[in-house]
Amino acid sequence: MNAPNLLQTVEHETGPAPQWTVLWLHGLGADGNDFAPIVPELVRPGWPSLRFVFPHAPVRPVTINNGVPMRAWYDIVALDLANRADETGVNQSVEQVEALIAREAGRGIPPGRIVLAGFSQGGAVALATGLRRREPLAGLVALSTYLPLSPASLAQLPQSVDAAATGQPLFFAHGTQDPVVPFQAGERSAALLRQLGFTVDWHAYPMAHQVCAEQIGDLGDWLSARFTAG
Repeated sequence: MNAPNLLQTVEHETGPAPQWTVLWLHGLGADGNDFAPIVPELVRPGWPSLRFVFPHAPVRPVTINNGVPMRAWYDIVALDLANRADETGVNQSVEQVEALIAREAGRGIPPGRIVLAGFSQGGAVALATGLRRREPLAGLVALSTYLPLSPASLAQLPQSVDAAATGQPLFFAHGTQDPVVPFQAGERSAALLRQLGFTVDWHAYPMAHQVCAEQIGDLGDWLSARFTAG
């Protein structure tokens, strides 16, 4: 059940009394069901009980798709990355994600046991959310994505990012043949996050705008380290 002001979600629990939450944001035009099938491929024996939460993004018109309404975390107003993201929409989505994080705390799972993941547009919102945290999450997962900020906002990051935010470990993965979010955009975003002080576990794969089996394996290794440390 979701409160009226919360995003609707799809949830999967891997065992009774979950001890950790993985909050996973889908890409443009998809919904919370998109990554639900990854759960059995990702989860490993010996992991603590997990709650996977897959929210549905709001439906909104998307400029580059001729204004057709679809599920989107923010409007995409241009193809070039410097001006692609509607930052007002990004900010609204960050607030909605924060509300879901707060709900998990109310269900007994504090931020230090929440991993925030996202693919493409969802990954962009996951990064934007992570940058603003004053209480660190257990980790961030950014798949085939980029920092959805204007050049002016990017320039202000060194002064605006709290030290607690940079303590969040980051798994960042990208396809070298990605035609949607160029590989170089992911590389640049990862480099900037490192400059800010984030520990970035960077992975590149010979794939397009997608997720591959090798990537799921690497992410599983990374998550295992988080669960062990926690």
